[in-house]
Amino acid sequence: MAEFISSKTKSVVAQRAGHICEYCRTPSAFSSSKFSVEHIIPRVIGGSDSVDNLAYACQGCNNIKFTKTEGLDTESNTMAPLFHPRNHQWADHFCWDNSLLRIVGLTPIGRATIDALKLNRAEVCNLRAVLFLIGEHPPKN
Repeated sequence: MAEFISSKTKSVVAQRAGHICEYCRTPSAFSSSKFSVEHIIPRVIGGSDSVDNLAYACQGCNNIKFTKTEGLDTESNTMAPLFHPRNHQWADHFCWDNSLLRIVGLTPIGRATIDALKLNRAEVCNLRAVLFLIGEHPPKN
């Protein structure tokens, strides 16, 4: 039986992430859906409920990621691990394009994660555009 993740643990994970999706960088304060605490390494392949294996994710990223741990880097046409928020630094693998609305992959990990999690899906890019207009995008951290 799956273990229950406590409210305290969920709060720790959210605070550590600055209340921003650790994948697409959407702030939870502007989301129409509640964010999730997701397992970076899914339970079904041996991932634990340790805070080191938990990430704060919007519903879109969480639902799309599901049990994925790798994706195709279309530039090299090879499989690459997905971004791991505890082991990788976001800025090492991603940056914003000139419009600041789309995430660009800098590495195989970044490119594979963008494609696998659809980090530039239309709804997220539209939200980024509105948040940019009110000075809430890109996120500070």
